[in-house]
Amino acid sequence: MSKKNPSGSAPILRSTAEFARHVGLARTTVSRVLNGQPGLKQKTIERVQRALAETGFTPNAHALHLKGKRTQMVGICMEDLLTPPAVKKLAALQQALRKRGFSSLIEVFTPGMGREVVRHFLSMRVEAVVFIGHFHQEEIEARILELMAHGTPHLVIDQFGLKNANTISLDRAVAMEAVMNHLLDLGHRSFGLLGITRAPTSRHDRLTGIHATLKARGLDFDACTLTLDHLHERNNDFDYGRKLAASFLAQSRRPTALLALNDAIAIGALRGLHEADLKLPRDLSVVGFNNQEVAAMTTPTLTTVDQNIAGTIETAAEVLLSQLGAPPRAKPIIRLIEPALVVRESTGPARA
Repeated sequence: MSKKNPSGSAPILRSTAEFARHVGLARTTVSRVLNGQPGLKQKTIERVQRALAETGFTPNAHALHLKGKRTQMVGICMEDLLTPPAVKKLAALQQALRKRGFSSLIEVFTPGMGREVVRHFLSMRVEAVVFIGHFHQEEIEARILELMAHGTPHLVIDQFGLKNANTISLDRAVAMEAVMNHLLDLGHRSFGLLGITRAPTSRHDRLTGIHATLKARGLDFDACTLTLDHLHERNNDFDYGRKLAASFLAQSRRPTALLALNDAIAIGALRGLHEADLKLPRDLSVVGFNNQEVAAMTTPTLTTVDQNIAGTIETAAEVLLSQLGAPPRAKPIIRLIEPALVVRESTGPARA
């Protein structure tokens, strides 16, 4: 039996049967309208549509699925919701899927809980699953195999090099090549790495780019780079960058350029250098990563790498939805997204 709305307007309808009684039509007729089946009179369709608008009744999506309808739902697993780039990717992906008629179900993929998350998605009959971020490799690879066994399409955004994984990832090696060539052209030959060596799996791609660029210029990686990541705990990125900058300044032979894992660490380093009364970029150059909005508001403004999030998500949506209804592929889909170096005021010629 339907309940009365507290506002005194249309009743609260909990099921298709209640809605059919409210409209005054047979339940089978209402179900045919909701399912878009042919052979119905136009006035019957309009009658049901008016009642939907008046009551706000929403048919049970899973009941429709049991009758052969697709759920039009995609599950999204997040590494966390703490980093601005990850949140921007989530928001952009939701919007891209919504434009294509899909809704999103979001879960945070905490270590050790991957199986429960994926099985929850499967129980909700999602049509595909997307992973955004960097995860424990063995766990996410096991979840990908589970999805493949169920015939559920998947996509990983960011984490490159996973076995059997359909992947969309920023080409971080190319990003670091662009950063290094920019600094080398400015005369820099000594580089401090801030947070890069203790980063998640993306550090391999970044270090590959740094190695390759130095080698191409006839320079030795060990002789040109220094990391002090081990000296401080990384709890807050701004404070971590500030402390790392102070540690580099204490070295007898300090680098002429600092390369940070992200913009927050780079901005923390800028603060530490300002506190030491250094003039930037005259005394030191600093480069961030991610091109967050705050990077254009610092003093000096921050040279950084833009991830091309819009291009990443548009490519991701196309790759993901191309898998729906398609036969399983023999090889995983892999797409690398081109980054862009954004040169601002924090980099300049190396000081002799």
